Amino acid sequence: MSGISPTELQNLDEPSKKEIMGFLETENSKQKVQMSIHQFTNLCFKNCIHSVQSADLSAQENQCLKDCVNRFLDTNIRIVKGLQSIQ
Repeated sequence: MSGISPTELQNLDEPSKKEIMGFLETENSKQKVQMSIHQFTNLCFKNCIHSVQSADLSAQENQCLKDCVNRFLDTNIRIVKGLQSIQ
């Protein structure tokens, strides 16, 4: 894939620049979501899975993972609502 040079970017018309900026913002948001998912997956795994003895989770591990994910989601929802109320 070839890149676009700064000169070529400057020569674009305004609608094209806005479209590119919108695309970049969307991709940046996707990356942040993926990073968050990776972080909480890693955190929950470390907190809940103490040994891998079989392909199946124990009932305790399963419940721990559910609780961990729910706490993560609840926290993120609160943060988003808090940020929205500030705006």
